[in-house]
Amino acid sequence: MPYPRPTSWRLHTARGLRKYLNPDERRRFLAAADLAAPELRAFCHLLAWTGCRLSEALDVVAGDLDPAGSVAIRSLKKRGRPEVREVPVPDEVLAQLGRLLSPAGRLWPWGRTTAWRYVKAIMAAAGISGPHASPKGLRHGFGVHALRPGVPLNLLQRWLGHADIATTAIYADAMGAEEREIAARMW
Repeated sequence: MPYPRPTSWRLHTARGLRKYLNPDERRRFLAAADLAAPELRAFCHLLAWTGCRLSEALDVVAGDLDPAGSVAIRSLKKRGRPEVREVPVPDEVLAQLGRLLSPAGRLWPWGRTTAWRYVKAIMAAAGISGPHASPKGLRHGFGVHALRPGVPLNLLQRWLGHADIATTAIYADAMGAEEREIAARMW
């Protein structure tokens, strides 16, 4: 039985344009971020490797880094009931974040608008444009990227902080090259 979901929860615009970064765009985004200042590089890698929202990334503090290999992300969308999810990250991302530690605890001194502009600038430097060239496109790209190697939907649901698995199920709606790659795993 398919998961019911509102029509607004789609990976494509009404005109059929992608809202997520494909694997090549993710690689180009991360490569462009690698050329940026260490703070911006770490921020971009955190977004790409956790699928967290822009506000959630800005809220990460030194105490959220687990040397065992994960980052605690506080869900800012669940108003009224605090929720923290542990998202595993590559060792290099954890090392990048660890190098930013400050006595104040905050990793980034920017506000939401500045962070959004920085991410858009890295997207432009990577040659990425369109509705998917945004922090939300990174979140969606993380979801699609996680399903490609077979991450279970319920684990992805936890990492993204979705209350309902039907919300997470949109990432199984990838089309084009991503859909073919997923199908090829069963051939």
